[in-house]
Amino acid sequence: MIESAAALRKLLDGTELVCFPTCFDALSAKLTRDAGFPMSFMSGFAVAATRLGMPDTGLITFTEMVDQLRNICGAVPGFPVVADGDTGYGNAMNVRRTVTEYARAGAACVMIEDQVSPKKCGHFDGKQIISREEARLKIRAAVEAARDAGILILARTDARAVEGFEAALDRCRDFEEEGADIVFLEAPTSEQEMGAFAQAMRQPTMANLSPGIKTPMIPRAALREMGIRLVTYHPLLFSATRAMQDALKALMAEDDSLAPPTVGFDEIKTVVGLPEYSEMERRYGSQ
Repeated sequence: MIESAAALRKLLDGTELVCFPTCFDALSAKLTRDAGFPMSFMSGFAVAATRLGMPDTGLITFTEMVDQLRNICGAVPGFPVVADGDTGYGNAMNVRRTVTEYARAGAACVMIEDQVSPKKCGHFDGKQIISREEARLKIRAAVEAARDAGILILARTDARAVEGFEAALDRCRDFEEEGADIVFLEAPTSEQEMGAFAQAMRQPTMANLSPGIKTPMIPRAALREMGIRLVTYHPLLFSATRAMQDALKALMAEDDSLAPPTVGFDEIKTVVGLPEYSEMERRYGSQ
């Protein structure tokens, strides 16, 4: 098992609720690690927004996602990153390649879902899902490829919005039987549904929370009581977007009082590793 996957497995083997933010590029991943979080999740929604300036509606490609993942994992070696593998970009054989290439790029775990391609963000309307049997076989392919690659699989169903809660639970049970390491029922609509999901599963479960989505903001104490093992949040993209909007308004108005708080140039140099780079320059006589 690769180093980052082993670190994630250790987190899963513990008993505490693991809380972490999503990331979308190398800088957001570094900031997450440096803030002390134990892991992160490369969000397809956020990568589509920041890399393409487009919605999460299946427009971003496999190669673009692998490239973004490689940059993220290269910036935080050994740090567990769960990577959004969408639908696996095709059939079960495509799923195998997705898992293999994501592992080579540095992912600790790959999430594979059961939407029809092109997929949509789990909290958009109009989703469609593949058959239950095809979903099971795609997770089987993902698990077998992941075992060869030394990483983990997070299996996700979007069936709640299409066929209802009980049908979504049935798919989650299928995914457990196929050997998924983590199970994720996307977009439960109440705290009661989240609790029923957690109690029905044997494998570790994940929650995805953000203001404004279909799932309510559930307190961490309640998530712990339910038995949810992982919970991910999305503050970086939303707060960064607002900060950039406000900074641009202030610049346009030539009014610094309208600008959001910023870091200084020296802090940015430290964040991106200039002191370490300069030390290596001196060692190698490359100045």
